[in-house]
Amino acid sequence: MLHVWRRTRGWVRAVVAAVVVGAVGTGVWWFGVRDSAAAAEEPVTRTVAASLTTMEKTVDGTGTLTPAVQEDVAFAVSGTVTSVQVAQGQTVTAGQVLATVDTLQLDADLLAAKATLATAQARLDDAEDDDDGSSTAEAQVAAAQAQVDVAQTKVDDAQAATADATLVAPVAGLLTVVDLAVGDAVTGGGDGATSPQGGDTGGTAPFTIVGTDAWEVVVSVSDADVAHVEVGDQAELTLDGADGLVFGTVAEVGLLSTGEDGVAAYPVTVAVDGGQDGLHDGVSAEVSLVYERRTDVLAVPSMAVTTVDGQTVVTTVAADGTQTQTPVTTGETSDSMTEITEGLAEGDEVVLAVFRPRSTQGDQTEGGAGQMPGGFVLDGEMPAGPPGGGTFSEGGPMGGGNG
Repeated sequence: MLHVWRRTRGWVRAVVAAVVVGAVGTGVWWFGVRDSAAAAEEPVTRTVAASLTTMEKTVDGTGTLTPAVQEDVAFAVSGTVTSVQVAQGQTVTAGQVLATVDTLQLDADLLAAKATLATAQARLDDAEDDDDGSSTAEAQVAAAQAQVDVAQTKVDDAQAATADATLVAPVAGLLTVVDLAVGDAVTGGGDGATSPQGGDTGGTAPFTIVGTDAWEVVVSVSDADVAHVEVGDQAELTLDGADGLVFGTVAEVGLLSTGEDGVAAYPVTVAVDGGQDGLHDGVSAEVSLVYERRTDVLAVPSMAVTTVDGQTVVTTVAADGTQTQTPVTTGETSDSMTEITEGLAEGDEVVLAVFRPRSTQGDQTEGGAGQMPGGFVLDGEMPAGPPGGGTFSEGGPMGGGNG
C-alpha cells in the first residue's frame, strides 16, 4: 500500500502541478487577450460637417410599366386583301403602309359619285341661268345647290374610301399583332377578316401597334395621400432590371376610387419622361411621387442627433478637437437626414457615433471560461484512480497515510 500511495502521491503531485501550471498559463493568456480586447475597444469617433441638402416628401407606391400608346388598327373599308407589307415583331413608323385591299368597287363608287356631282352641278347652272329674281326661281336655285352639296359629300366620301384601301400605321411602334394574309376578305369598321377558306382570322383588329418611346405607370394611392398629389408633380421610378432611377411626371390623378373592401384608393398615372431605352412592357416599378421639395436645407445625419435630459443635442467638434454637446432645434426628417433649424451653421463638425468593436478572439475566449488548455476541467474533481491501475489508500489520494 505504501508503494501504491507513493506512486499515487507522485501522480497527484504531477496532476496538481499540471493543473496549476496550466491555470497560470491560461490565466496569463486569458488576461492577455482581455487586455488586447480592451485596447481594441477604445472609442472610435467619426465626424461630418453640417451641410445644405435637398429634402423631399413623397408618396410611394408600386405599379407596372405599360406603353402609353397601344393602337388596334383595322381597315375602314371592305374588300379583299391584295398585300400585307409588314410582319409581327417589326418596328414601323407613323404613316408606313401596313396592307392594301382591292379598289375595284371603290373606284366604281367614286366614278358614280363624280357623275352624280356633275349632273347636280349642271342643274344648278341651269337654275342660276333661269333665275329671274322671283321667289320660285330662287327656290329652284337653292334646291339645285343642295343637290350639289349632297353630291359633293358623296364624292368626298368615295375619295376617302379609296384612300382607306391603303392601311397605314397611325403611330410609330412595334407590331405585336399581324393577323392578316393576302386573299382575306375584310369588313369595314374593324370587324376582322375572313380567309379564302371561310375561317375567321382572329379578333376585330388585324394589327396592334405598341409604342416603344412613351411609357407610363399607374399607381394606386390611398385616400389619405392622394390629396398631396397633383398633375405635374415629379416622380422617381425604380424599375426591375434597370440601372439607376427613371424619372417621370404625374399626368393624371383619377377622381373615381378603385379601392376594394371599403378601402378608398385612386389611380395616379405617371408618364415616363423623355425617350428611355431598354424599357419593356410589364416590368414592375416602385414609384415615389414627390409632392414637396425644399432645397438648401441645413441637415446632419440623424444618427448624430440625440436627447440629453429632455433636450435635443448634437456633439460638435471645435478646431482644437474639443467636443461640446450643443442644443439644436430640429425640423423634418427625410431618409437618414434630419433638418437643423437652429443651433448649427453650415460646416460645423458633429460627431456621428462612437464605435466599440469587439475582439473576435477575446469573445471566443470568454465563451470558454472555466476551461483549461489541453482539456483540463476546473470542476474540483480528481481522477478515480492512479494511472496504470491500482487503488488509493483508505485515506484517499490526498488523505492521511504514512509518508
